[in-house]
Amino acid sequence: MIRNGHSGSSTERAPGSRRPVRVWCDGCFDMVHYGHSNQLRQARAMGDYLIAGVHTDEEISCHKGPPVFTQEERYKMVRAIKWVDEIVPGAPYVTTLETLDKYNCDFCVHGNDITLTVDGKDTYEEVKTAGRYRECQRTQGVSTTDLVGRMLLMTKTHHSVEVNSDYQQHRDNFGKDARGCSPWTGVSQFLQTSQKIMQFASGKEPEPGDTIIYVAGAFDLFHIGHIDFLEKVHSLASKPYIIVGLHFDQEVNHYKRKNYPIMNIHERTLSVLACRYVSEVVIGAPYSVTADLIDHFKVDIVCHGKTEVLPDKDGSDPYAEPKQRGIFQTVDSGNNLTTDDIVKRIIKNRLEYEARNQKKEAKELAVLEALQRRQGLIEGSEK
Repeated sequence: MIRNGHSGSSTERAPGSRRPVRVWCDGCFDMVHYGHSNQLRQARAMGDYLIAGVHTDEEISCHKGPPVFTQEERYKMVRAIKWVDEIVPGAPYVTTLETLDKYNCDFCVHGNDITLTVDGKDTYEEVKTAGRYRECQRTQGVSTTDLVGRMLLMTKTHHSVEVNSDYQQHRDNFGKDARGCSPWTGVSQFLQTSQKIMQFASGKEPEPGDTIIYVAGAFDLFHIGHIDFLEKVHSLASKPYIIVGLHFDQEVNHYKRKNYPIMNIHERTLSVLACRYVSEVVIGAPYSVTADLIDHFKVDIVCHGKTEVLPDKDGSDPYAEPKQRGIFQTVDSGNNLTTDDIVKRIIKNRLEYEARNQKKEAKELAVLEALQRRQGLIEGSEK
């Protein structure tokens, strides 16, 4: 059980002023995952007000290749991350001082990887030179590259620390240029820690007058369909306190089959905790909503979307108890997007995504080699 909440802290103040420190953080934010959320969390902690700039489909296609999600979907996903105070749709791909000044931002924040234009130039060069750039730690063990690979391989072993040869070869196709592996695009294994969970969850307990609403599911590849559902659930009460029950990986695979879930229980936990509509997460919730669960959390409403509800292993209705109590509601989010639909998008454009990642890594390797040569010349001159 993990309680959620907003916990921004101010570590910097504008020189000679008591006004709030405004932070700029931009990106593609395609297939938004907990790595993106962690970057935004770190950026928000460096100031008082976080503005997230999101690039258009056209800009991303020009510099990187086709995005998986449309710009409208990406705008809504970023708005739903609890550390974001404001978004700027259609932010320029190259971050300039003009952009920072336009939105009254003191500095911009990016991860400790590198972002390049189509011609191989650092997109943050101007703001770095001006001293208005801050760096945060990139989240190890997650990348869009790896998630796309998991979907395409359709294996059930992608959560294992022991990576089989087929999956390794598939990851290589997505994350390796002919010359080697980039430290920024390459795939690494995600390891959950209690510290990471604590950073994402900042425990608010229910207050008097709160309506406690329980929802449960896989929430795999946490996407815009989930956001629309949770937003609709959030609107059911004036003071909602939403608890999300996440099923264990084995449970999800039992009812979804194939290679689901794409993301393991630890990854899904962080993804859901980053959502501004969620107050608390139950890790490894039972498939059936039991009387004990309802009584323990003092649940007022139990909700489920319009997707099919499969019976529990014993053939029973998993929502029988809340239905009997008269507290069950079916919520229509108005969005029919499913994890299956996302996988279909990836498969349809498989070759384009492979080419996109190999092209991206080739540019990164060229920059890395140039930096290494420059460092070698500096060290040589110091001897």
